[in-house]
Amino acid sequence: MASAAIFSSLRRRRSPSLEAFLAPVDLTGVALVQTLASISTEVVSCFTSVRFSFQRKNARSLIRKIEIFVVLFEFLVDSNWGSSRSRRRSSVSESTALLCLKELYLLLYRSKILVDYCAQSSKLWLLLQNPSISGYFHDLNQEISTLLDVLPVNDLGLSDDIREQIELLQRQSRKSRLYIDKNDESLRESFYSFLDGFENGEIPNSVDLRLFFVEKLGIKDSKSCRTEIEFLEEQIVNHDGDLEPTGSVINGFVAITRYCRFLLFGFDEDGLEWRIENPKKPRKGFVAQEIGDTFITVPKDFVCPISLDLMTDPVIISTGQTYDRSSIARWIEEGHCTCPKTGQMLMDSRIVPNRALKNLIVQWCTASGISYESEFTDSSNESFASALPTKAAVEANKATVSILIKYLADGSEAAQTVAAREIRLLAKTGKENRAYIAEAGAIPHLCRLLKSENAIAQENSVTAMLNLSIYEKNKSRIMEEGDCLESIVSVLVSGLTVEAQENAAATLFSLSAVHDYKKRIAIVDQCVEALALLLQNGTPRGKKDAVTALYNLSTHPDNCSRMIEGGGVSSLVGALKNEGVAEEAAGALALLVRQSLGAEAIGKEESAVAGLMGMMRCGTPRGKENAVAALLELCRSGGAAVAEKVLRAPAIAGLLQTLLFTGTKRARRKAASLARVFQRRENAAMRSGVYGFVGNSNGNRDGSFTTDVSVPISISISVPVL
Repeated sequence: MASAAIFSSLRRRRSPSLEAFLAPVDLTGVALVQTLASISTEVVSCFTSVRFSFQRKNARSLIRKIEIFVVLFEFLVDSNWGSSRSRRRSSVSESTALLCLKELYLLLYRSKILVDYCAQSSKLWLLLQNPSISGYFHDLNQEISTLLDVLPVNDLGLSDDIREQIELLQRQSRKSRLYIDKNDESLRESFYSFLDGFENGEIPNSVDLRLFFVEKLGIKDSKSCRTEIEFLEEQIVNHDGDLEPTGSVINGFVAITRYCRFLLFGFDEDGLEWRIENPKKPRKGFVAQEIGDTFITVPKDFVCPISLDLMTDPVIISTGQTYDRSSIARWIEEGHCTCPKTGQMLMDSRIVPNRALKNLIVQWCTASGISYESEFTDSSNESFASALPTKAAVEANKATVSILIKYLADGSEAAQTVAAREIRLLAKTGKENRAYIAEAGAIPHLCRLLKSENAIAQENSVTAMLNLSIYEKNKSRIMEEGDCLESIVSVLVSGLTVEAQENAAATLFSLSAVHDYKKRIAIVDQCVEALALLLQNGTPRGKKDAVTALYNLSTHPDNCSRMIEGGGVSSLVGALKNEGVAEEAAGALALLVRQSLGAEAIGKEESAVAGLMGMMRCGTPRGKENAVAALLELCRSGGAAVAEKVLRAPAIAGLLQTLLFTGTKRARRKAASLARVFQRRENAAMRSGVYGFVGNSNGNRDGSFTTDVSVPISISISVPVL
């Protein structure tokens, strides 16, 4: 049936009504024909006056057929067909008629969906799908013909004029053939010729582009062009491998349309749409796809370690770590061969769907009232790979970037705002995009916009800088660009929007991946202070950005004093209580505590030991590992008083015992070392005549010694040498 093709390929933005799939089993007789009359009348009234951009002849022909059905159904309603008084002698004929009318019910609903789709969809998408959609209309015509052949017209008691109309419709339906509009096909071939031109490195003539987009398609302004782009991008996301053209080809058409948008319509009209009234108020929507909803606390196991967003399609890589499919696919596509979280080499690039986790995420979303839509199929990463840029897309995007940078340099404030936004979006995916955007000279202009008083211009520029910095070679370009680093820190300190501040922190994290830059970043005035403040008071997303940046800075030994002076240590200790960032905070503390200066500073923090103990008790495997490593170094480098504080902590023995059996390899090694320190202290206490055991149930809750004699509990430290 045509319905299968329609619903699998038309890619509607909202789900069709359930009535499109199920025949009305509870409707018979008068109620059924009344329903049919209502549906057919609605189709005719809604679409008779619609001006279709494409499929005009097919749509009009189908609507005219439905108009005849309206006449038929209204007659049946008026004649009370199906009631007890109007029943005919032949129960077989009535049963056949009833079955045909129920099939007509489904056919009318599918007709309504198809005609509505042609009226509401993107012009470019309808153009690309022209042969397929023409086929759907032909399928419906064939079904109408089949139904009319079976329908017992002679037993319905129709008047002569209505009978003649039905018989005429029957003959016309039998003669109907597949119709594909030649003019529409000519336009589709023109669109493909533009794609071929970019594929061969030849930019199409602007006059030809204007004739195609403005004169023939009626796309007359920037807003309409942007709507077309968004619709095509939606098809790439929904693409599941059974659709023509392929995702990569659609990607090329998106790039061409984006180029024409700025070539033909400029910027100023769009710029006004991106102003905001209250720049300090967090906003949803503008960067929602990039940073997620910061007002809902998402369970940490449901968050992708790369994008830090709720995973829509969790997959497992060869190291056993789970990531969102889109994020890890981009990571691999950019040439990385290590696990983003553990740093281990990837044995291969295969990714396996984590269906158990996906089911849990779906259940949580349902319970939390959050819409869950998977962006990629479970089959493989082919759906994403198919949408990777082709040569045509790359060349079209390069042409677009040249226009964007021109307006970044010399355009109005509104034009610069939109140009920065488009560069940000282009830099969001693909190392090719990030490479040639920087090579074309975008970074100096974006750097200048970081100081803009326009909140959205600043937000766009810092987010674009973040996206560009993901590409390794661009990190040096950003760091070497005048006062670019200082400007990024300035946005972190006093950015005009919350998103700008958070993305500035994320940019610093990205840049600090290069060891030589870590010290340069940390010594910038107010950098550590601002990150510490964001970690304390930011949104869940902001805290995540801040803690990852502080972690990276902590890996440089020369930054220890700066972390202490800037309040980084205090904020990291406080973050141990926050489940969303505790693991990274413990990791940073484990790095800082290796130095005596850091160990001393952390030891002075009242809640440091308790926080690390809490991580050992309830943290993630990696968090427990970081916590026990930090406690061990505190005992070694923090001085006698700090070591005593650690070793007298309540339940330390039990936690070490548990970790020795259940921890990671590194955690077991650290726990064994700390257990040895603990036993040496216990033995020393026994020799001096004090037998209290920390962790004994008879001990005081504060961990102080008791004068009661108790039997020492041995801690096994027989772990394998690793």
